[in-house]
Amino acid sequence: MSDNSSKNHLEFPTGGERIAKYLARAGVCSRRDAEKLIEEGRVEVDGIRLTTPAFKVASGNVIRVNGAEVQKPEATRVWRYHKPQGLVTTAKDPEGRPTVFEKLPSDLPRVISVGRLDIASEGLLLLTNDGELARQLELPATGWLRRYRVRVRGKVHDGIISKLRSGIEVEGIKYGEINVTRDEQSSGGANQWLTIGLREGKNREIRRVLAAVDIEVSRLIRLSYGPFELADLPPAVVQEVPERVLKDQMGRGPKTEMAEDGSVKRAPRAPKPGGWAKAKPKDKPKDKTRDKAKHKSRGKPNDRSSSRPTDRAGAKPYAGKPGNRSAAAGKPGGKPGSAAKGKAGPRPSGGKPSSRKLTSSRPSRPGNSGKPNANRRRNP
Repeated sequence: MSDNSSKNHLEFPTGGERIAKYLARAGVCSRRDAEKLIEEGRVEVDGIRLTTPAFKVASGNVIRVNGAEVQKPEATRVWRYHKPQGLVTTAKDPEGRPTVFEKLPSDLPRVISVGRLDIASEGLLLLTNDGELARQLELPATGWLRRYRVRVRGKVHDGIISKLRSGIEVEGIKYGEINVTRDEQSSGGANQWLTIGLREGKNREIRRVLAAVDIEVSRLIRLSYGPFELADLPPAVVQEVPERVLKDQMGRGPKTEMAEDGSVKRAPRAPKPGGWAKAKPKDKPKDKTRDKAKHKSRGKPNDRSSSRPTDRAGAKPYAGKPGNRSAAAGKPGGKPGSAAKGKAGPRPSGGKPSSRKLTSSRPSRPGNSGKPNANRRRNP
């Protein structure tokens, strides 16, 4: 158009979102296809035809593709679809075969498939209105596990399983690790069921890899794609993934791994750093042995840590008792008059214990001038 050169800001944008990514999020096409549309001159912004994908659009721009205005991207939505056999996963098939998108409900918005399943395969197929999201989930770098239930003809021995787990090259194409597990319930006949897990998801990967080791696939069902599972979804039925599940899984959910028995195990979530919800540290466990020893040491006759006066044998004298050795040596053992008040001295037989705590385990008898009982065994 004639006014292309007069509006150079279209060629040198300074903010916003790149046009190819915007079209992908709007569900028009993939980012790569959007770049092709721009090269062919089929994309216009505010009435000006774009000549380069290096352009960023803002919220106020009016974008048209092939003359039709592109609606603003809606919130990201994802659906689970149980694809039956006999459908092609493409928008239009040059051979005129029925496609997945022709069989979808009429009230469903324009959607894009996350990956593909060939015409003979069935099972879980993810659909989304966000083309950019579909592209991200298809990349092997995403690391999402695809799990399949496969019926094969031929014997799958341990050597084949080990070879597939180590990676294999077929017709110049290198395939990564493929985890294969035999079904224990399979009969010993010509057919056998396998559970296969992989992460790359290249075109017809399972069929080509198994054919390279002389194994023929007679049926292939996708059971899961990352955290999303087929479960009991009936064939040809579409079911939207709840928003809360979508927010939890899109790029923030735990990665899935495949166990040896073919089941899916999820790695634990990494704890969030900091935050007010951080668990309080538990109190240090008490040393019961130390407390017990400390308890036993209380009131021992030979406890040298006490600041109270002791006799030569290490026993603590009665406070203010008449005839006490410490008192005879001029060392007051208690308050004046405590002996007269009856707060010290031996405990009468059959009487109640004194309210004052005794400081010696070797009491002296009355009139014995403070000498220890000869019949008692002296503490070492």
